[in-house]
Amino acid sequence: MFPQSCKDLKYDYRSLPSTSVVIAFYNEAWSTLLRTVHSVLETSPNLLLREVVLVDDYSDRAHLKEPLENYISSLKKVRLIRARKREGLVRARLLGASIATGDVLTFLDCHCECHEGWLEPLLHRIKEKPSAVVCPVIDVIDWNTFQYLGNPREPHIGGFDWRLVFTWHPVPEYEQKHRHSPIDVIRSPTMAGGLFAVSKNYFHYLGTYDTGMEVWGGENLEFSFRIWQCGGSLEIHPCSHVGHVFPKKAPYSRGKALANSVRAAEVWMDEYKELYYHRNPHARLEAFGDVTDRRKLRTQLRCKDFKWYLENIYPDIHVPEDRPGMFGMLKNRGMSSYCFDYNPPDDNNLVGHRIILYTCHGMGQNQFFEYSSERSEIRYNTREPAGCAAGDAVSTYLTVHLCKKPRQPVPQDQKFVLREVRGKGTMHPKW
Repeated sequence: MFPQSCKDLKYDYRSLPSTSVVIAFYNEAWSTLLRTVHSVLETSPNLLLREVVLVDDYSDRAHLKEPLENYISSLKKVRLIRARKREGLVRARLLGASIATGDVLTFLDCHCECHEGWLEPLLHRIKEKPSAVVCPVIDVIDWNTFQYLGNPREPHIGGFDWRLVFTWHPVPEYEQKHRHSPIDVIRSPTMAGGLFAVSKNYFHYLGTYDTGMEVWGGENLEFSFRIWQCGGSLEIHPCSHVGHVFPKKAPYSRGKALANSVRAAEVWMDEYKELYYHRNPHARLEAFGDVTDRRKLRTQLRCKDFKWYLENIYPDIHVPEDRPGMFGMLKNRGMSSYCFDYNPPDDNNLVGHRIILYTCHGMGQNQFFEYSSERSEIRYNTREPAGCAAGDAVSTYLTVHLCKKPRQPVPQDQKFVLREVRGKGTMHPKW
């Protein structure tokens, strides 16, 4: 949904920086790849678009060989380069960036459609603030019909949970107060990762991507933390819209996503990395490579710590206490081999289902709960928006409701008190 005032904006193209649009792909369908390319060419002012750089990450499908070369040979400003082996999304993008000649690098996924007027707001904002990394509003393209559905709601910002999984959230009230107009940029704690523009000089100043990351997954949060902690800003521009197909199955394997997330935690999260490890115990055993150079980069750039990031950029996230005995499995006193277990049938509908008792398995996940002594809540797992246990004086079971925000009062039916009974902590509802 465009703010009406976006249509009134006028730009002096001669004063704006030029851009190279970098599109990495692996075994992408012909129609979606060329839809992306043509939408860039047809919606980008000629004076601003320096080139489109297509990076083939060692595809093996026949239509991406000679037929693709023949097709794009007639397209002005389109360059095709091929990796000599599978590099993964991070290094494939860097391969494209290494030959880009524009002032700004604009990264797009290979199954997008750019909306008229998408590019100018991004470049104008980077001209205003070269240390800004700017994302478009991501509209939805239907997976089954490929219809451009748009985005009828207000723009959302990015967040994360303590498993280091990216999440979407409505723009909070405190962020709305920073904005004087509906067309002002919206600060976002994290980015989805596929679509953004950044000054080429600033991208290199920040250390580009972490080349120790394999394939894809986790690089978006790592880059988001680095932008904010090292003096930049990560923003969403409400006047820039790009449609995106969310594939049911990604062409890239996520086999290395865990190691990538560990690298992000080890370099940027300081002591808060323990919150991640508590929720991913197996991550402690993950081989994540050498991060010495990335830690040196953090020192050289005089980056702020993760506590500053949480307090100033993402104050809405709940920071668990994670004191001994306050997180993990919640066992039943009468049936000590049974634990609280919550496994909603639909991942997109976390709330409204019962908490059950199930044999303790020690793997976390659906048996991971945490207790907040400050708010007297039993919180489920680590998802955002988080779920909290709730009950009433009549029912003999608990259900999960959405937890309240940090500045909102906790309802009585979501409050529990931890009492010591013969040296062991016991949870009792306050109602």
